[in-house]
Amino acid sequence: MKGHETAPGRFVKAPSLYALSRLNGVLIKFAGGITILTMAIMAVVIPYEVAGRYLLEAMPSWSGEAATFSLVWLSMMGAAIGLRKGYQINLTTVIDRLPYRAARIARGGSLCLMLALLLIMTWYGLQQTLINLSQTSPALEISMALPYAALPAGFGLMLLITIEDLAGMLFFPPEDNHKT
Repeated sequence: MKGHETAPGRFVKAPSLYALSRLNGVLIKFAGGITILTMAIMAVVIPYEVAGRYLLEAMPSWSGEAATFSLVWLSMMGAAIGLRKGYQINLTTVIDRLPYRAARIARGGSLCLMLALLLIMTWYGLQQTLINLSQTSPALEISMALPYAALPAGFGLMLLITIEDLAGMLFFPPEDNHKT
């Protein structure tokens, strides 16, 4: 499946999948807002840092941290948005040449591997966030849990999207393109 823009409609007969698809849609919109905000922060802070360094000969101490923390959130939310839209790397040239049943098994296997990886990354991201609750960043003096929270947020959202993909594949296979 290439994208999810119309995905909730195909799950109308399965209320739990429909709810998951709608939840993912709302979370992706929220992630889009975070992406826009962090891009805006970077678009302002990085030129300000360069101007401060070369024109004023005084680099602001907080600008590097603000840009780095924004980049972390931008990367994680952008990855989740890309996954939802079907932009992830995929071996379609191999899978497209397989018979229908083998292609479904390969796709299901790859989704199961993704689920395992995303579950592990979400768990460890959450652990890192909790470990860094009491640590503060040197320049911005905010809890380091804030930038680390991008990890469980991004990986967790990707986990939900992958669960939706796997459930959709298992319970609602495409009705056309059946190869034998």
